[in-house]
Amino acid sequence: MKKVRKLERERDAGTVRRPGQEWTVEKWVMHWYETIAVPNVRYKTRSYYWTAVDKYIVPGIGTHKLTRLESEHIERFYARLRNEGAKSATLQQVHIALRASLNEAERRNRITRNPIRAVRSPKIEETEIEPLTVDDARAILHVAHDRRNGVRWAIALALGLRQGEAIGLKWTDLKVQWHHGCGVAEPCGKKRPEDCPFAQVTGMLTVRRALQRQTWQHGCDPDKKCGRKRGADCPARHSGGLVVVEPKSRAGRRVLSVPPPLVLALLEHRKVQDAERQRAADVWQDDDWMFAQPTGRPTDPRADYGEWKDVLKAAGVREARLHDARHTAATFLLVLGVAQRAVMDVMGWSKIDMAQRYQHVPDELRQSIATQLGGLLWTGPDDGDGDEPTAASVPA
Repeated sequence: MKKVRKLERERDAGTVRRPGQEWTVEKWVMHWYETIAVPNVRYKTRSYYWTAVDKYIVPGIGTHKLTRLESEHIERFYARLRNEGAKSATLQQVHIALRASLNEAERRNRITRNPIRAVRSPKIEETEIEPLTVDDARAILHVAHDRRNGVRWAIALALGLRQGEAIGLKWTDLKVQWHHGCGVAEPCGKKRPEDCPFAQVTGMLTVRRALQRQTWQHGCDPDKKCGRKRGADCPARHSGGLVVVEPKSRAGRRVLSVPPPLVLALLEHRKVQDAERQRAADVWQDDDWMFAQPTGRPTDPRADYGEWKDVLKAAGVREARLHDARHTAATFLLVLGVAQRAVMDVMGWSKIDMAQRYQHVPDELRQSIATQLGGLLWTGPDDGDGDEPTAASVPA
C-alpha cells in the first residue's frame, strides 16, 4: 500500500520514473559523454569532461544506482577527493561535469530528483594574475625584434590574441592601406600614397580561425582492437594533430585595428618570410600562414610556447604563462581608459564580466590615481602663490 501511494503521488506530480533496467552512474555518465556531450561541445571541453568522468566520477561513484544517488553521496565523494589531495580546480572540474550529466538525466526523466542541486559548488581558489608591466612588454619586443617570427609576440601583447588565434593567422587576414601624410596645401605629387615621403599606414586584422593540437583517437574496430595504448600509434588513427577550428565563441570572430608600428613590423616580417620561401624552394608548403615554420608549415603550439619561454629569459623578464600576455593586453586597455564595450570587441569576449578576470590594476595606474588624488585634495585654489597647504597643515 505504501508503494502504491508513492506511485500515485509520483503520478500526480508527473515524476514517475521510466520503466526498465536501472542505470548506474557509470553507465549514465558514459552514455552522456559519448552520445550527448561529444557531438555538441568543442574539443577542449570534451577533454575537460573526459578527465572528470574517466579519472574521478566513474571510479568514485560509478557503482551507485542513478535513481538512488543522494546529495550526501556526492558530498562524501568530494570530501574523499579533497582528502586525497585534489586541488580546488579539480573539484570544480568534477562538479561541472557531474552537474551537466545529472541535469541531462533530469531533463530526460531518468531521475525525478536531481541530487546535485543541493550540493554546493566547490570553492575554487583563484590566484591573482600579475600582468606584465609596460617595461616588461618593451623588453620583450626589443628582444623579439631580432628573432624569427618575433612580431608574433607584438601581436600577443598589443592585441591580446589567444595562442590558437595568433598562430592561426594567415596573410589574407591582414588588410593594409596607405595614406598620404603630406598636407593638402603642399602635396608631395606622388600618385601612390605609399610613395609619399610622409606616408601613413593603417591595418585591419580579421580573426577567423584558431589552430590547436588535438589528441589522436583510435580508429580501429572495437571488436578487433589494434592493441596500442595510445591513439597516436593506432594504424587507423583519426581526429588528431594540428587542427583548424572556429574561434572560441561568436565574439571571437572579430576585426581588429592594428597599431601603425605593428603594421610596419608585419610588413617587414612578410619580406623576411618571402626570402625564406625562396630559399626553401620546392620544400615550402604555401598555405599562407603568417607565422610558419621554415618549410611553410603551421607553427605547433608546443614550439610556440617554448619560444615564448626563451624570449622571456632573453629579455630578463620574470616567468609568465603565455596566456598572461592576453591579461597584459587587456590591462593596457584599462590603463588607456578604453570603453568596456570596445574592450569586449578587441578581446573577443561575449560577456562584459570577463573584464573582471582579465583586467588588473597595475602599479602604474595606482600611482597615477594617487597623484590625481594628491592634486585634488592637497592643492589649493590659488596653487603656486606659496600659500598651498603643507603636509603638516593637513588634519589627520
